Amino acid sequence: MGQPSGWTGKTAAALQAALRMSQERFAEHLGIAPRTVATWHQKPDTRPKSEMQQLLDTALSQAAPDARARYHALTTAPAAPPAPEISQRLTTDRHITAALDWLDRHAQWTPGTARARVADRVTHLSVAEIRDRGLRRSRITQRDIAAALTTYYGPTGIYAGTSILTAPDWLDLRAPLTGNPVTITPAPATPLTLTEPAADAAVTRIAETLALGTRITNNPLYRLTAITPPTLAATYTQANFIDYALTLDLLEAELVDALADNRSTLPLRDTYLPTTAAVLDLPNRLCAGGVLALTAIAREDDYLLLVQERSGHVINAARRLAPIPKGFHQPLSDLRADAQIGATLFREMEEELFGREDIDGTLGDIRSADPMHPSRLSEPLRWLLAEPGRLTLESTGFGLNLVSGNYEFPCLITINDPQFWAEHGGTIEANWESTTLRRYSTRDPQLITELLADDAWSNEGLFATLQAIRRLTETGGHRVDLPRIEWEISK
Repeated sequence: MGQPSGWTGKTAAALQAALRMSQERFAEHLGIAPRTVATWHQKPDTRPKSEMQQLLDTALSQAAPDARARYHALTTAPAAPPAPEISQRLTTDRHITAALDWLDRHAQWTPGTARARVADRVTHLSVAEIRDRGLRRSRITQRDIAAALTTYYGPTGIYAGTSILTAPDWLDLRAPLTGNPVTITPAPATPLTLTEPAADAAVTRIAETLALGTRITNNPLYRLTAITPPTLAATYTQANFIDYALTLDLLEAELVDALADNRSTLPLRDTYLPTTAAVLDLPNRLCAGGVLALTAIAREDDYLLLVQERSGHVINAARRLAPIPKGFHQPLSDLRADAQIGATLFREMEEELFGREDIDGTLGDIRSADPMHPSRLSEPLRWLLAEPGRLTLESTGFGLNLVSGNYEFPCLITINDPQFWAEHGGTIEANWESTTLRRYSTRDPQLITELLADDAWSNEGLFATLQAIRRLTETGGHRVDLPRIEWEISK
């Protein structure tokens, strides 16, 4: 924040000097109690008078990092220690400690500062308030988010009605998911220095993760640096989940909270993804993402479609509708071989449809040399792969999601043999990432039309489902009677 109009350099210098005073002299100098200042920073919803807020913001923004640290130490009252289980995670959970170390490095804090700030923040969090905020977020619809992002970035290139940035030659690809050209390059050196708002948002993310007992794992991700549809020739490098979770993944919550609170400021988005050009600049930004697929299971007279309602415990698209499976594109054990989109989709089928917990990296370490070796496959997937033609996997498009800049590979999984449902339908069960699993028939166009109009979709989920229905209309024969889908890209 800049210096308010009419303030002199001497005034600013005096304010910076005030930061170096004792707690009592600081309060006396500003004419307010330090407790008021501390409360303001601990509870952002508590607003001091505008003049005082400007004074504090200007002083803090112009002060040196060590002065800001001393100020926080002086004006923050000692808090009760976190609950024992949270204290233990702060010191023994390697994924949390990795996040804290990452934050210290990128905020340029003295080692241990992030742990202290998170420990303090978590003691001031109310789980009930966090859950209430989650409910407020759930009232912001997919259409609300799409409209806000269209306003922010402009409509050009957006798949109409969603937040997906795409192009005509990125759609209706009908691309097989194995054998696509993939290049793996070394991870680039991309120095990142967090702004104060960005660092504070990261502190809150870690604190809320601890308060809610949410799973977080610092597993590797594929970072996309180049893509060439329609062949899906892609270039990836490797990033870690923490790199994403504490930066671009914060943009969705910031946007939804701003819409819920009727605020227009988006400081994190202004920092990380300020323009469409920034979204498209894949070589010079972190672009994580993944694959999501509509699963269509043949029965005698129709296909059964599966749609999930995402759990509130997931990091991505919480409490939203999405096709299933859906997952981050990331390696299991072989960085090069696992870079095929099909490898991720097979893994997600095993994990989210067929109940294999041993390949769920959020539940524990994966120690198998080949987790997807044929001898380890679930019985349903082994049956599907036993004969050619029983299973078809295709990518139906590609897009960049303006919500957090993610790349999205929408896909269609078609189980062509109706015997599968008769023999293995009872084994299909969503994992912890889903709250419910819904079934729809491709011979019920009215119900599917109502489904597509539901406000609860995630933007990427709606995008993938629309593209899959277009493809299934072409291939489904007598088993489908689906609504006609025509896509449009805004100009």
